[in-house]
Amino acid sequence: MRCANATRRRPSRRREFRIWKVDCNVGKPGGDDRIDFMRVLVVEDEKKTASFIRKALQAESFAVDVSHDGAEALALATQAPFDAIVLDIMLPGLDGLSMLRRLREQNNNTPVLLLSARGQVNEKVEGLNAGADDYLAKPFALAELIARVRSLGRRGGDSKPLVLRVADLSLDTTTRQAQRGGTTFELTTREYRLLEFLMRSAGRICGRMAILEKVWDYDFDPGTNLVDVYIKRLREKIDEGFEPKLLHTVRGVGYTMKEQP
Repeated sequence: MRCANATRRRPSRRREFRIWKVDCNVGKPGGDDRIDFMRVLVVEDEKKTASFIRKALQAESFAVDVSHDGAEALALATQAPFDAIVLDIMLPGLDGLSMLRRLREQNNNTPVLLLSARGQVNEKVEGLNAGADDYLAKPFALAELIARVRSLGRRGGDSKPLVLRVADLSLDTTTRQAQRGGTTFELTTREYRLLEFLMRSAGRICGRMAILEKVWDYDFDPGTNLVDVYIKRLREKIDEGFEPKLLHTVRGVGYTMKEQP
């Protein structure tokens, strides 16, 4: 009898594993290791739900920032560029619709996917009129949310510059190639992510922990030298043999990309 019981339990565990794999990887091209660099801001006060969304998006190679507060999320959205925002309507303090209206008043056109547990037609209409690009009622399938975020990213891509420039350095975000002084540099996935982040933040100081969170999407030991290793690789490609130097170290703080030292 014990053997029979054990046999019945095993398939259950295997089925659960397959379901999780489908949830995390739906929409990902089979066998394609190309990474579309999208930065997504998830604004959700339910921490468990926010964690599920973050992990699902990260499984699709998106860079994800999470905020549980409307006012904090508004500050994040105005300080850094995002490709899409997943925004819950019911938030403490500044609610989702108010945050959305303020974003649009600031001429911030980042595509927004609204989430709501109520799913009422009048609420959906109000959200779309406030400037939302899409709407998803709770509960939802992670597969559908991922597909909608991808769609928003494609929609918003038309308004983003395809080529980033700092002095005579250019980065083509379509081909993921960097050029300087007539020389083309081939970049690894991480080198590309790091260079894009630095160039989009040109003139601002980027701390090591911020770089780890934005480029690698993982929590690392603060003492790791991973960022320094990749900065050295980038310098060898984009700065070595060129003037002026563009990638600068701010001792004890981090790095900055700018023309003047």
